[in-house]
Amino acid sequence: MDKTDVKILEKLLADARMSYRRIAEEIGVSPPTVLARVEKLQKEGVVKSYSAMLDHEKLGYDLTAIIDITAAKGKIIEIEKQIARFPNVCAVYDITGLTDMTVIAKFKNRKELSNFVKKDLSLPYVERTNTHVVLITVKEDFRFVES
Repeated sequence: MDKTDVKILEKLLADARMSYRRIAEEIGVSPPTVLARVEKLQKEGVVKSYSAMLDHEKLGYDLTAIIDITAAKGKIIEIEKQIARFPNVCAVYDITGLTDMTVIAKFKNRKELSNFVKKDLSLPYVERTNTHVVLITVKEDFRFVES
């Protein structure tokens, strides 16, 4: 990746609906150059998909939980795959440290969070959970590329 690729990615991260022609104008290259580079970045898996960023709180998801999970030996990957299928789960991270994975999920209320922790996470081989409730989201944005 060179500086032109980074500039294209920055534009797409700011507005994925921006036309290739406008991106080309703003970064000083031709539209076919932008098209070719975006196609290359997609083919290489750098650009995985395009989506809208939603304000989950405005959609009624007022609670964000960070849940640490300890799994039985040899069952971590299986549990991660099952948890990743829940629709309100935003991220599943396989981590180092005292626990095996961290899950970030959104909930409309405390009852939904309680049901998730007590029922959904009562999967076989889940040995322990530790739930943290986010009080205030200072920043939540995974759109970045290092220039």
